[in-house]
Amino acid sequence: MAGAKLDDIDRKILAELQADGRMTNVELARRVGISAPPCLRRVRALEETGFIRGYHADIDARELGFEVQVFAMVRLASQSERDLSAFEALVQGWPLVRECHMLNGEIDFILKCVSPDLSTFQRFLTQSLTAAPNVASVKTSLVIRAAKDQPGVPFEIVEERVREAG
Repeated sequence: MAGAKLDDIDRKILAELQADGRMTNVELARRVGISAPPCLRRVRALEETGFIRGYHADIDARELGFEVQVFAMVRLASQSERDLSAFEALVQGWPLVRECHMLNGEIDFILKCVSPDLSTFQRFLTQSLTAAPNVASVKTSLVIRAAKDQPGVPFEIVEERVREAG
């Protein structure tokens, strides 16, 4: 199990920072039950080993005028590794695409897109996405509302697995 090499304190640090990445090191240390200097060393070690990839603000896209969210299901004509990588590289240059996941099954990729309005998304869809090399088909679904949008991992499951393994 990937998280098994972490001790209880490391997992607590990760859970606390996932919930609030802006807390001070002193507050984090208090919450996990250690003093500030070793807490800071642990956080830096978690960053260096890749458990913590970064710190981000949770921005409300609608407040910034991005009223439209769309999931685009993309099927490619060819699924050779070269073609898959080429599509992934292309996606990196599309600002409206916020997430890109390769899937198995009928669809090759699902893209999470945001846009200020439908006409902007339609322009992206017709001029960029469907016009991209190797794209065989695209199906889109407009998000009506989000019932849950919770990034990260469920630490209660991590802790349960550690208890079962121990």
